[in-house]
Amino acid sequence: MSTMFETLDEISRRYDQLTGRLADPDVATNPALLMEIGSERAEIEEVVTAYRDLKSLEQQIEDAQQLIATESDPDMVALAREELDSLHDQREPLVDRIRRLLVPKDPLDEKNVIVEIRGGAGGEEANLFAAELMRMYLRYAEKQGWKTEMLDLHETGIGGINKAIFEVRGKGAYSHLRYESGVHRVQRVPVTESSGRIHTSTATVAVLPEAEEADVEIDENDLRIDVYRSSGHGGQSVNTTDSAVRITHLPTGIVVTCQDEKSQLKNRAKAMTVLRARLYELEQQRLAEERGELRRGQIGSGERSEKIRTYNFPQDRVTDHRLKKSVGNLQGVLDGNLEPFIDELRALAEAQRLENAGIADG
Repeated sequence: MSTMFETLDEISRRYDQLTGRLADPDVATNPALLMEIGSERAEIEEVVTAYRDLKSLEQQIEDAQQLIATESDPDMVALAREELDSLHDQREPLVDRIRRLLVPKDPLDEKNVIVEIRGGAGGEEANLFAAELMRMYLRYAEKQGWKTEMLDLHETGIGGINKAIFEVRGKGAYSHLRYESGVHRVQRVPVTESSGRIHTSTATVAVLPEAEEADVEIDENDLRIDVYRSSGHGGQSVNTTDSAVRITHLPTGIVVTCQDEKSQLKNRAKAMTVLRARLYELEQQRLAEERGELRRGQIGSGERSEKIRTYNFPQDRVTDHRLKKSVGNLQGVLDGNLEPFIDELRALAEAQRLENAGIADG
């Protein structure tokens, strides 16, 4: 296993090689090659600059230690010790920054996402909770400055939803929301409960990286497309034309419906967006299994069957079971204040990626 500094030495040498190639006339007259080399150099420039700052700092530390060991003037020694303390204080944050820069980036992290929320066990109470989760994520997205668009929404009669699918567009959306996939559990007295008994209900959340058309190849012959009239509460028709769309992907059996728009073409386009995301997720899972890289352990696998969080109303507490962490102010969490969980989950995943990359301090 290479140490962090051996890895940095290799990256630094590579940076110098790329810098030298940019001065090569053959490269300068080849726009495609120039862009390729410039892009690779830019990608590692920040970590190389930080590493060279660290090497300079360590040379200063060595010089101060040498001065303390050889200097006879007490005042000079005292100044050198003071300088040495300051240099050591600067070293740790710089090493930490370099370690973070070395974390292999997941190419999916910058993608937009498709969020799918469904009521689970618990009847209408589960649907009401699913609606609260939907609002929670929409508010969190708004706080991040991201754009959202509803792709499919199936509401129930008293303000709940049995299914909602929406898109979140913004820088780093998937890197923030990816660990929200799983079963969310609520414990409270339902509004429909007359005896005051606490019920436990669930809703499921799936967060899928949005796939571009180039990411997933779909053969039109593999699709069965049905159109029908949109329905509202209780199943009544809310449209006089066949605008709702159901797409079945025959090889996988995946079925996607969309009836949010009055236009059949718009519903079809939205349904295809969801289908591409689901097929892309299947392919990513297949590749991860081949490489043995399915996430396990503290941050969980991200599977929909996995209970990840409990929202306990009587105790005003939200508990994330992967982090073994509880916070108060449940209503604040439902208002989109998810940072205490999301930031820690991201940091934990980052540490695991660094460990998996075989980069150790030393």
